[in-house]
Order: sequence, then structure tokens, then C-alpha cells
Amino acid sequence: CYFFILGLRVTVLLTSSLMVLGAGLRCVPVSDLEIRKKLIHGGQLLNGLAGPTVMNAAPFLSTTWFSPDERATATAIASLLNYLGAAGAFLVGPLVVPSPNGTSHLLLVSQSNTEHIKDRIEAVLYAEFGMVSLIFSAALAYFPSRPPFPPSVAAASQRLSYRRSFCRLLSNFRFLMIALAYAIPLGVFSGWSGVLDLILTPVHVSQVDAGWIGFWSIVGGCVVGIAMARFADFIRGMLKFILLLLLSGATLASTWFTLTCLTSVTHLPLTTATLYTSCILLGIFLNSSVPIFFELFVETVYPVPEGITCGVVTFLSNVFMGVLLFFLTFYHTEFSWFNWCLPGSCLLSLLLILCFRESYDRLYLDVVVSV
Repeated sequence: CYFFILGLRVTVLLTSSLMVLGAGLRCVPVSDLEIRKKLIHGGQLLNGLAGPTVMNAAPFLSTTWFSPDERATATAIASLLNYLGAAGAFLVGPLVVPSPNGTSHLLLVSQSNTEHIKDRIEAVLYAEFGMVSLIFSAALAYFPSRPPFPPSVAAASQRLSYRRSFCRLLSNFRFLMIALAYAIPLGVFSGWSGVLDLILTPVHVSQVDAGWIGFWSIVGGCVVGIAMARFADFIRGMLKFILLLLLSGATLASTWFTLTCLTSVTHLPLTTATLYTSCILLGIFLNSSVPIFFELFVETVYPVPEGITCGVVTFLSNVFMGVLLFFLTFYHTEFSWFNWCLPGSCLLSLLLILCFRESYDRLYLDVVVSV
């Protein structure tokens, strides 16, 4: 919604300034723990306010700056490179900050004390503050809202108003169908991956191994997602087919992982290799589906602005993730139900996409008017 109201440059500057302020509040050296806690929570709140722009900017950016045969690739690069930050977080935690429960084998036990852990956490926070400050400075120096000439007819066309956009989205059954197909599995997967180290602890997998699993699943998803988006640019009108392939793979991979964890029932081999493979494949299939979903959303509800469309589906995804984590606070001693949510959500999404009737309104406008 910010893009539609403020424009791309002002929105990016506002977002990056919120990130700088939020990261700065977490670095304020205050000895009082209560004040420090409030500053950290305030910083997290500001960082959260900046999140929707980072997550939803890709389709708007690709429409504004790229031609129709480059849009899916641009959306994939802009959206999936954002995930590399999450991939880095999987490594920074275990490798930079020593584990308090003795599962880390990279540091000596004598170093794993409270003061040492505190110093390492503060080092991570200062590094994050430096990175977001650099990004803000670069955006302030040069980040135009649009190119001198629109790259396509859709980029120059008029969009619906804020109120009409929401009415169009909420009354469009096809959009609601694919919005649920995106929000349910991606929301469940986000909540599941956030507590992956807790899920893998009962099967004797350390937090370092869990971090590497999360890292490679995201990196693999970035590579496959960009490749799939490039394929979609070369052969237009294949977004539904690509999603069916990715969601079928996600359903199989999540089922494999869940059954592997039930060794007493299924007697499947539980090894580091099988856990790595199933988790990484699941992350690859789901993460790589994000830009394809974004492009299909925009094509389906055009001329609704891209920022509003993707903002709605991102909100839905966060709602499902929040509901899942809410139940986790009550049922946290056993995780088999959590694991079964993964294949169930992927299968439901697959069925919704199967029933979905695709259309390419934005692409049709570019092709017909250009001719």
C-alpha cells in the first residue's frame, strides 16, 4: 500500500530509515535490563513495520522498471535475494554466538559463558546496524522512483484507487483461492523453519546442523526460483504449471520428512543425510514458488496495484504463521502434529491450484496494445 500512496523512492527511504532506527535502538548500551528490553522490543517493532515493504516490493519494482519478458526474472531476483538474509541468519546464530546448551562444537566450553555470549550477540547487533545504515545511505544517494520512459504499457497504465482495489480483491473468488494457496503453506513453513532446531533436537540434530539445513534450503530455493522465473519469461502463460510442479515436490518432500521422524512407526532410516535432503528439498520447492505466486497474483487482479495485492497475501501468510506459533505455545512438548501440518498445507495448496483458472490480464494488455 505504501508504494501506491507514496511512490517507490519515498517508500524505500522510509523503510530503510525505520530499519536504521530499529537496529540502532537495539545497540544502545544501557545497563538497566528493563530499559534495554524495552529498547530491543521497540527496535524489533520498527523493523517489523519495515517488513511489508521489503517483502512486497518485488512485483511493483519489476513492473515499473522491466519489460514483459523480464518481469518474472526481476520479481524472482528482488524477492528471493531478500531470503539470503534469512539464510545468513541460520549461519550467524550457530557460528558466531556459542550455544548455551553445549551443542556447539566450534568453540571451547570455557568460552561458553554468559558474558561471552552477550558480547557476541552485541557484535551481531552492531554489524546489522552497520549494514542497514549502508543500505539507507545508498538509497538516499540514488534511488529514482521510475525510469525516464515506461518499459511497457502496463507500467504506464492507470491503476485502481485504494478503496476500489480492496473491493476488487475481496470480491474476486479466484484471487482468494490462490491467496490461500500461497498463504497457508508459506505461513506454516515460515513458522516451522523458525523453530527447526527445536523440532530436530529430539532426533539428536545439533543447532549447527539445523542452521546448515535452513541455509541450504533457502539458497537452493533462490537458485531454483530464479531459474523457474526465467523459464516463465521465455515461455509465457506457464505460471500455473510451474506452481503445480513445485507444490507437488513440496508435498512429497514434507511427507518424506514427517514419516522419517516417525521411525518407531514407519521404520524409515533416520540419518543426517535423509533429514538434510528432505528439509532442503522442501525449502527449495516452497521458497522458489514465492515469485511465481507473486506474478500470478498481479496477472489475476490487474489493474489492482501490485503493492496492495502482495500486501494482502503477505498479511494472510503472517496470520497463518501466527496462529500456528500460537498453538505451539500450548503444545510444545511433542512436535509430530507440527510436522504433519507441513504436508497437509502443501497438499491443500496443490488442490487449490489445480482448481484455479488462470488468466493473464496484464500480459494481454502489453501484447495487444504493443501490437
